Amino acid sequence: MIFLVAAVLLLGVLVGAAAHLTLPVIIPAATAIALWLLVFAIRERRREH
Repeated sequence: MIFLVAAVLLLGVLVGAAAHLTLPVIIPAATAIALWLLVFAIRERRREH
């Protein structure tokens, strides 16, 4: 759960900073966060079953 909280906080920081960053910086960062959340979701679903 702590990883999910950290991911959401990091996403919030990146979204807040998005107005000051260029698109080539935002896209890889957003992709990394999305992959992190996807892996977390998959691991949580497997743990429940």
